[in-house]
Amino acid sequence: MSEFVKIVEVGPRDGLQNEKTPLTLTDRKNLILDLMQTGVSAIEVGSCVSAKWVPQMAMSDQLFAELPKDPKISFSLLTPNIKGFESALAVGCQEVAVFTAASESFTQKNINCSIDESFAKFADIFVEAKRHNIKVRGYVSCIVDCPYEGAIDPKVVAQVTKRLLEMGCYEVSLGETIGTATPNRVKKVWDACLATTDAKLLAGHFHNTYGMAIANIYQSLEQGIRVFDSSIAGLGGCPYAKGASGNVSTEDLYYLLSNMGLSTGINVDALMRASQNISQVLQRHNPSNYANAYWQQRCA
Repeated sequence: MSEFVKIVEVGPRDGLQNEKTPLTLTDRKNLILDLMQTGVSAIEVGSCVSAKWVPQMAMSDQLFAELPKDPKISFSLLTPNIKGFESALAVGCQEVAVFTAASESFTQKNINCSIDESFAKFADIFVEAKRHNIKVRGYVSCIVDCPYEGAIDPKVVAQVTKRLLEMGCYEVSLGETIGTATPNRVKKVWDACLATTDAKLLAGHFHNTYGMAIANIYQSLEQGIRVFDSSIAGLGGCPYAKGASGNVSTEDLYYLLSNMGLSTGINVDALMRASQNISQVLQRHNPSNYANAYWQQRCA
């Protein structure tokens, strides 16, 4: 039996929150319903934040409540503060996510606080999550470069990661947020983190601004990482990196993993239907190399 690599589909949250055009709740729900047919075992539904600041994520708790639940799929909500957590709790969400960064400047720009203050903000979330037996996943942004500070010390990434795990995260996803990294630099980050943390507690989250996401994921696989975030049709981008092209596409990640003989549980035809549908809704070109090759071959 081939080794399994878990794909966490973040398109409905990390992807759509950076799209210029907010989708209707029905469009967002249809995207998730499509994704549920693909075989992915984890889907990030949305973010419980103020619609004033992130209009694309408005009513994420309502969206969660409307979804048919599948015991084989873990549905999660991003909850940056206790108010967001309470919204997630009210609709029966069993997994939430919190986020910080390895860069003080990025944390200030992104969530208007220091790294230490970000931990203080979600300390109550961990208390309540433990009380209600809810899983918490952590995100660390800017693990290689920051758009304000430049290169980030891998030791800082390791420290922030360990701190999240000690607070109660079951897993921490390390985000190469602006897509500037190359495999040699990614290796240094993993080396620092793996010196103190088991690979089973870590995940990779790569953006594809300079076309390096798949190469960086390959390097991560070599380091023993077996969980990766990706976004259907490469949805998203980074508001802090001019020209950023979004998360690595789930289609390209699937192609890499399956052709390396690794198991993903993905039904490729369902994946391509989901990819085509959301691209049509958004009226945007799909940047996935695999998706474009797939449809060219189908139409030949």
